[in-house]
Amino acid sequence: MDFWRAVDWQRPWLAPYRALGVAACRRLDQGESVAAALQSLAGPKPQALAAGPLHFVDQRELPQGEAYEAFIARTARVPTRDNLHDLFNGLVWLTFPALKRRLNELQAKQIAQAGVGHTRGAARDALTLFDENAALLQAPAVLVDALRQRDWRSLFIAHRAAWCNSRLTLFGHALIEKLVQPRKAVTAHVWVLSRLTDAQTPLVETLTPQLLSAKPYLPLPVLGVPGWWQQNMSEGFYDDPGVFRTPRG
Repeated sequence: MDFWRAVDWQRPWLAPYRALGVAACRRLDQGESVAAALQSLAGPKPQALAAGPLHFVDQRELPQGEAYEAFIARTARVPTRDNLHDLFNGLVWLTFPALKRRLNELQAKQIAQAGVGHTRGAARDALTLFDENAALLQAPAVLVDALRQRDWRSLFIAHRAAWCNSRLTLFGHALIEKLVQPRKAVTAHVWVLSRLTDAQTPLVETLTPQLLSAKPYLPLPVLGVPGWWQQNMSEGFYDDPGVFRTPRG
C-alpha cells in the first residue's frame, strides 16, 4: 500500500516539513524505502551525533534486545520502517536535528543508568511524550494566559487576531501522524517558548528530564487554531466540552 499518498502536504500544520516531505514522497514513488529516501534528503553532510553522522537505516539493523534510543546514541543510525510514523519521525530529525539529538541523548542516558525494564519510568515517559506528541508555541502573553486557564473562548475567539503574531510548530511525529486523518479531538502537549526565535535553541540549552517530568505541558486541541481548520471559523466549533474541556476543580 502506498501509505504516503494519504498525506495532504498543503495542510497548514505541515508547513515546516512540506518541502522535505514532498521530496521524500517523490522518492517513495520511485520505489525507495523510507530510510533511503530520508538519507538522500540528509545530504552529503548529515547532522552529527556524538557517534558520527546521522544515518537512516532499515529497522532490521536494530539488534534484538537493544533499546531503540540506545542504538541510535551508540551508532548514530536511526532504525526506520516503511510507514508514516517513521517517515514523520525522520522529517522531524531533518528539520529539528539539534532538539532530536538532545532528546535521544537524554533517553540513552536514562537507559544507561536504569536499564530498560518493564516500564520506562517517569523521566523516560516524559521524554517519550515530548518526542511523540509535543508542539512548540511562541505567542503573545494574552494567548498563553488563556491557554493556561483553558479559557477557550478567550484563546480562540476574543483574542483570535493575536494568532497572527504566534507560531505553533508540531514537533511530535505521532501527533503529526494522527492529523493525516484530522479529528477534532487531536490534542497536542504544548511547550511554551518565551520568545520568537529559533525553536531549537532555548530548548536544547535547557531541556532536562527533571524539567520534563514536572509535566509543564498545556493541552491544546490543534484543529482549534485559527487558519488550520475551516470548521473553526464558526464560534460553535468550540462549544464542545468533550474536546474543549474546562479545568478540573
